[in-house]
Amino acid sequence: MKITHASTALASLPHDEPLADGPTTPGSKNFIALKFGTDAGVEGIGFTFFGGSLDRALLTAVTDLAELCKGEDPLRIEHITAKLRASSPGGPGGILTLAMSAIDIALWDIKGKVYNQPVATLAGGHRNTVDTYASGALMRHFPLDHVVKAAALLKSRGFRQMKTQLALPGDTHQVKEIERIRLIREAIGYETDLMCDINQRWDVRQAIAIGKQVDPYRLFWLEDVTTCDDYAGLAAITQALDTPVACGEYLYGIAPFRQMLEARSVDIVMIDVLRAGGITQWLKIAGMAEAFNLPVVSHLAPEIHVHLVSAVPNGLTVEYMPWSSRLFREVVQPKDGKLTVPQKPGLGLEFDPKVVQFK
Repeated sequence: MKITHASTALASLPHDEPLADGPTTPGSKNFIALKFGTDAGVEGIGFTFFGGSLDRALLTAVTDLAELCKGEDPLRIEHITAKLRASSPGGPGGILTLAMSAIDIALWDIKGKVYNQPVATLAGGHRNTVDTYASGALMRHFPLDHVVKAAALLKSRGFRQMKTQLALPGDTHQVKEIERIRLIREAIGYETDLMCDINQRWDVRQAIAIGKQVDPYRLFWLEDVTTCDDYAGLAAITQALDTPVACGEYLYGIAPFRQMLEARSVDIVMIDVLRAGGITQWLKIAGMAEAFNLPVVSHLAPEIHVHLVSAVPNGLTVEYMPWSSRLFREVVQPKDGKLTVPQKPGLGLEFDPKVVQFK
């Protein structure tokens, strides 16, 4: 079997918040979609996302790399990715890795269809359901009164885990930050898991000082509390706090995860399949984390990550931030705080032709 053709497209989706009826943010989110065809009639799909001003550069990268895949056996995934890396010595981070992720995901989709198995089964098949948490509904730039009401609404809609943010915009201070967590915790109680994302906005001193005040609210984790590659600083924070520290979504490829793990920087390893380099690399990182007796969680792309977090024994929970859901005709929906792994071959996904329009 050989790859015979490839199509790419840029799809723009509204920047809304559907989980708790939140305010719409101006602008759009742009995704790069990929479709591979083979001489056996099997097709595979993938996508990637940048979230910045270089979306068209990413589209060009995916298109050019996909052309290099023509004539290759799609089941030889490591061979193809090695060929692409050798042809484009611009990695491991940035646009090259993001572009290769779309290709790797599409190859796994083909593999699943060839063997008539879901990607989750091929990747390990540890469980058929996985916990998921609501993300994107309790953002730092949303008004506090809306966030408190939205948290309670998420709970009423069946979510047992949800994430908010600290490091508030504008004229903020520790008292204001802690008050936000207190009010959200009161709105949902302690039987609901509450995570909190800092998005690298604190320095080490702030993270320890504010983190210690947050400890009594029993957060499930504090995420990206300081700069992602300050492994020593992260380790100091992790050691100082009772609250578990999660990090990893900003790391590209597998090598930074090794450094983070060896430094004992985190309690929970967060992996973004698009920044990691695709499904192949995601699984390697999860294996490294398992060797350090640490759980892994996902960032974005729940349609892909439901397969991956469920597949590995140290998979903990899937971030349900459905930014990419409208790319597809049908996606898995959370129920009672869980996602059920799709049982269709491959990823079990099909692009919506009204949204993704290939040339």
